[in-house]
Amino acid sequence: MRQIFLDTETTGLYADNGDRIVEIGCVELLNRKLTGNNKHFYLNPGRDSHEEALKVHGLSSEFLSDKPAFEVVADDLLEYLRGAEIIIHNAPFDVGFLNRELALLGRPLFQEFVLSVTDTLVMAKEMFPGKRNSLDALCARLGVDNSGRTLHGALLDAELLAEVYINLTRGQETLQIDVGSVQSAGPSVVSVDLRSYELPVLCANEQEIAAHDEVLQQLDKASGGKTVWRLSA
Repeated sequence: MRQIFLDTETTGLYADNGDRIVEIGCVELLNRKLTGNNKHFYLNPGRDSHEEALKVHGLSSEFLSDKPAFEVVADDLLEYLRGAEIIIHNAPFDVGFLNRELALLGRPLFQEFVLSVTDTLVMAKEMFPGKRNSLDALCARLGVDNSGRTLHGALLDAELLAEVYINLTRGQETLQIDVGSVQSAGPSVVSVDLRSYELPVLCANEQEIAAHDEVLQQLDKASGGKTVWRLSA
C-alpha cells in the first residue's frame, strides 16, 4: 500500500478568509517502509503571514518572494499524490487549505485525486482519550525524537508524523518486531522480521479435542446451555 504523510504551513488559520499555503511537505511510505521519495515545496502566497503564524513557521515574505505560486506546482503535487492514502494530523485543516487553493484554480476537490484521507489526530484521540494528542505530545509518548523541531516545518513534521503513525499502528499490519532500543553502553539489539519464517500450524489431537469437549459439557451444565463457545460456533 502506498501512503503519503502530508503537512502544510500557512499564512494563518482561515483559508476562507484569504490565508494561503506557504509550504507543503510529503513523505512516502510503501508497504510500511520509508522510500525517500518525498516532495517538498515552498510557495509564494502573494500575501504576508500573520504574526502568530510567522512565529510558528518562520517563513518570511522576503524568503518566499522568489518561490513558485501554488498553481505552478499543482500538477506535480497532484500527480505525486494520485491514488495514495493521504495521512495528515488534523486533516480538516490541511485539506481545507488544499481545497481552497484548488478552487482558486478551478480544479476538483483534493479528495478526488487521492484514494483516501486518514486523520491521525482522530486515531490518537481514540487510542489515548483525555490526553494531549498534538504531534509533539505523540512524539514524546511514542519515543519519536523531535529534538530538531524548534520551528514547524512541513517536511520535518511529515517525517515525524510517519514515525508516529508507524508506532501507532505497530503490529496491526506487519509481523516485524522492533525489539526496542537500549543504552549505547548496552548490548546491540536487532529487529526480527517474522515474514521470513514459515510458522508451523499445530492442530489438536483426538485426546485434546475430547478433553476440550468435556470442559464444554461442564460449562454447558453450569450455565444452563449458554456456553458462549457453543453459541458462537
